[in-house]
Amino acid sequence: MKGPRQLCAIFPVLLFLSAVRAQTGWTPPPEVWSVSGQFQVSAVSGFSPLMHQSVIATNPGIVRLNPTLAAVSAERLKTALAGELGRKPGEAWRGKIFVVLHPAGIGNDFPAITAEPFLQRRDYRLELPDILTRQKFARSLVAVQLLELADREAGGTGHPAEVPAWLADGLARKIVAGDRENTILTLPAGVVDGLSQSRSAETLRGFDAYAETRQTLRETPVLTFQQLSWPVPAQLSGADGDGYFASAHLFVGELLSLKNGPAKLRNFLARLPACENWQTAFFAAFHEDFSRPLEVEKWWALRVVAFAAHAAGPQWTAEVSRARLDDILRVPVDFRRASNSLPEHAEISLQEALRTLVPAQQEPVLRNRLRDLELAQLRLFPAFASVAAGYRQVLADFLGDRKKNHVVASGGKHPAAGNRQPNLTGMVKKLDALDARRHRVENNLNLRPATGSRFASRS
Repeated sequence: MKGPRQLCAIFPVLLFLSAVRAQTGWTPPPEVWSVSGQFQVSAVSGFSPLMHQSVIATNPGIVRLNPTLAAVSAERLKTALAGELGRKPGEAWRGKIFVVLHPAGIGNDFPAITAEPFLQRRDYRLELPDILTRQKFARSLVAVQLLELADREAGGTGHPAEVPAWLADGLARKIVAGDRENTILTLPAGVVDGLSQSRSAETLRGFDAYAETRQTLRETPVLTFQQLSWPVPAQLSGADGDGYFASAHLFVGELLSLKNGPAKLRNFLARLPACENWQTAFFAAFHEDFSRPLEVEKWWALRVVAFAAHAAGPQWTAEVSRARLDDILRVPVDFRRASNSLPEHAEISLQEALRTLVPAQQEPVLRNRLRDLELAQLRLFPAFASVAAGYRQVLADFLGDRKKNHVVASGGKHPAAGNRQPNLTGMVKKLDALDARRHRVENNLNLRPATGSRFASRS
């Protein structure tokens, strides 16, 4: 790579990739090229202070890299990614990927990707710390390869492809979860009698590739499609209990399970360089399955319920069940007390949401609550599961009535009926009755009163 090249930052959607600030490191071995010639791996010179700490060397979730191991792992990840997308492993590539390792623990340890326009293609530079988690290493290599795959079709012209974070994270977790071939290599933990001692995780592979994701989603809520589309930094860092990564894993897996799923994902990638945003490319590629976000949310809700029903896990205690049901029945909102005041956050009841939100706002709220009730009912304490079933029925009936009114209006037979909304007063009365029933269950079980006010009011 001779001569300066203009560097341009790649799309903000992959928030987990940030600019590298440190450029000092340990004395590197020579530059290493991977077997296909697509990856060149080097290391900046200097000392890596964390490289030989025993607590890191013996942790199976952390990889310690040198250029040779990184080059081999990159090729293996490339093969695994090709398999997930239904591509031939030996396909001709266009853009080169330059991987630069720098010492971990002395600067910014977040991976960073930059693109380097070169003639009729784009090359890529991936900055990595020499010590990082297995998942972070996989998602970084998958992200840069998805960029190269997407830009390959555009011949290095036009704007850089915008790859959504959920796609890179979901595919990376899927590859790592199903890894039975030791795709990602790491330095041995030590040498005993002249033999390298490798580390291995105790997790049994091949029985349930979703085992870790299943366990995570028992304790954390599944993200909606909207939340997956715009993850916040806390989710991308894993500070949410890995709920984002688990949701992305399941979402990508379900997309791949659709009819011709791998081909549709390839089509999605190929469309990215020509589209202003990834959503346009997504709905064009998956037009046979859904044409707008609400349809994705409905499909996703059904897939999540089916996934949870396959292995619901142990039942919650009465205390936990009461708390989980309370959380589901709250609706978060932002409001202003005056036109010139800052927005405030509050939680309101379903009844108040029906009274104050317009129909376009109500439907996604009610559908998400319906999905959450279906998921929770599988694990709720029996008395609370019965109450949850009542809430589910009321919400399902309300949404069904709204859909029937919409169909009648669009058919043109009864125009006035299309302007009618389902009976809000009757809906509110049913929810009030269920609230009273829920409180009776709490009293019968002698549960301690919940602290604080359950709902904030805007009246």
